[in-house]
Amino acid sequence: MNPILDMLMNAGGGGAVQRVGQQFGLSEEQTGSALGELVPALMAGLQRNTSQQGGMDELLGALSRGNHAQYLDSPELLEQDATREDGNSILGHIFGSKDVSRAVAGRAAEQTGIGTDILKKMLPVVATMVMAGLSKQNAAAPAQGSGAGNLLSSLFDQNRSGSVADEVAGLLGRFMGGR
Repeated sequence: MNPILDMLMNAGGGGAVQRVGQQFGLSEEQTGSALGELVPALMAGLQRNTSQQGGMDELLGALSRGNHAQYLDSPELLEQDATREDGNSILGHIFGSKDVSRAVAGRAAEQTGIGTDILKKMLPVVATMVMAGLSKQNAAAPAQGSGAGNLLSSLFDQNRSGSVADEVAGLLGRFMGGR
């Protein structure tokens, strides 16, 4: 399982996932399925961004400036309008356009059987959760004796090939239908 997805599923004893499910009228199983599709797509977008010049520095800056960990520490925040606004801003940085966000939601709908409209509304909330997970991982990096950039690179390089770029190509191809 993706380490960030695993963290989100277990955050607060599953409280964050439960809140998201209730917010969108989904069962625990449906919420897990939706996260299983949306989180890797968001990570693929982040991979693409961090593989570009200055991208990792931008991500580390966003993680240090934003108070993203609050979304997992206080899952009730996931239901607030401000969270959706923050999430839409995050999506803008990750995907660059609403068309890509719509494509991600459409692809996830095909895979999960959950309506595209629900997934489009859920995507900004999940984006804040992903940033919260990365923020928590980033905060833990110095304690683990590794640099934050190395930690995040290892999260993105799932097949341990050492190349984030190959992961980007494979995941974006899978989630964007080859676009």
